[in-house]
Amino acid sequence: MTDTTARVRELNLYRQYFDLVAAGTKTIEVRVKYPHLADLAAGETIRFRIKGTDETCEVKVVRVTEYTDFEALLHGEGPANVNPTATHDQQLANIRAIYPPEKEALGALAIEISLP
Repeated sequence: MTDTTARVRELNLYRQYFDLVAAGTKTIEVRVKYPHLADLAAGETIRFRIKGTDETCEVKVVRVTEYTDFEALLHGEGPANVNPTATHDQQLANIRAIYPPEKEALGALAIEISLP
């Protein structure tokens, strides 16, 4: 059996979302189900980094849930857990501005996270 607790994944995060994660108010990270994230599992550590800086924040993965699209993810997880500072519609627009339709078609991952 693989020990997933030792694995640390590095992912970039925009400043606005990084600050919410670091404050502990953002508990669901949204990602496209890229092949390199398909095996992400509870117990792993994610080190978020603001691209181009040395600022990092480590979180533990509590759970990973796959959804068909971002709309289903927001409905299933609750917008306040994804971004407590934006409405459902604002979040959907923001997520889709980051990920175009062909990326969303790969599937959406809701990654529940907690500060260590």
